[in-house]
Amino acid sequence: MRIRAILLTIVLIAGCSPTPTPVPSVVASPATGSPSPAQSNSSPESPSVAPPTATVRLALDWTPNTDHTGFYVAKSKGWYASAGIDLQVLPYGSTTPETLLAAHQAECGISFQDSLTFAAAAGADIASVAAILQRTASAIGVLADGPITRPRELDGKTYAGFGYPNEVPTLKAVIKADGGKGDFKVATLNGAAYEALYNKQADFTIPFTAWEGVEAQERGIKLRYFAFAEYGFPEFYQVVLACDRSWLQRDPDAARRFVAATVQGFEFAAREPDAAAAILIAENPGVFDANKALPQESQHYLVDNGFLLDSNGKFGTQTLERWQGYSGFLYDQGLLVDAAGKPLSAPLDYSSLFTDDFLP
Repeated sequence: MRIRAILLTIVLIAGCSPTPTPVPSVVASPATGSPSPAQSNSSPESPSVAPPTATVRLALDWTPNTDHTGFYVAKSKGWYASAGIDLQVLPYGSTTPETLLAAHQAECGISFQDSLTFAAAAGADIASVAAILQRTASAIGVLADGPITRPRELDGKTYAGFGYPNEVPTLKAVIKADGGKGDFKVATLNGAAYEALYNKQADFTIPFTAWEGVEAQERGIKLRYFAFAEYGFPEFYQVVLACDRSWLQRDPDAARRFVAATVQGFEFAAREPDAAAAILIAENPGVFDANKALPQESQHYLVDNGFLLDSNGKFGTQTLERWQGYSGFLYDQGLLVDAAGKPLSAPLDYSSLFTDDFLP
């Protein structure tokens, strides 16, 4: 479900922008003294004035799922409308959100730390304005009743993969950290990777535990997981809200209002997972007819395992340490390439990949 063609993204972005736009080191901060997204634009002596309506096109990364719950909650509750935001959800098609943002065909979209880093290296002028998941919900998965009990035992086994350029280096790093050699066979199967593991045609894969993992449990398939961070691998923001930097600079007030309403939606989802999942289902008729329990169980999984909020109970916050750690790993592995497909000769300015300036 979370697997997308990163290499295609890079090619498409390069095609949209033969001459990469220089990436500023920071996104323009809200003007000093400007009202916060939650504040009224009116003074106590004057009647309340509604903010001007701004259209925000949100590009999805896949069919609606619990990574998106907060957007549908905020829309259903009228929080975007109250903030003067006309939210237009762009269904996922053959073009990735990063490509749409780079081409200014969407203001914001669902991305991932690795996807955004690849896109920025290739010249996309985009930035993450909020972490949707505070850490990765993906992990190495094996059958729980099988003989594999730790990563070093994956040496010589078969990995059912998805074709991401960072898959093999990540797996090698985890296996080596556990004392293994990092030698294994790779079968690129995309969406069939999970079934290959379940049917014992492969030995391990990388499920998204909050969706495929929950779905497997519903089917009575028990999995054993090896979390990357438990073996010294840098933690990262699996899912982020990315925006076109030119839009952020052109209309920072609308951006703050959009992000504030989004935060309100996701914080509701963190407090009320059942109600939030019900809204996700109602806002997407027909999408979950085959399994209406899955979004509810997935929403509980995200909440119960602390994926949505930081240690202070806040949604969306990001740190340079986390962006530098994992995005730096991608650079160190030689995986980051420019618009011409050539490996970067110097690391990115990792502080340019994200900003918390638009959080309420």
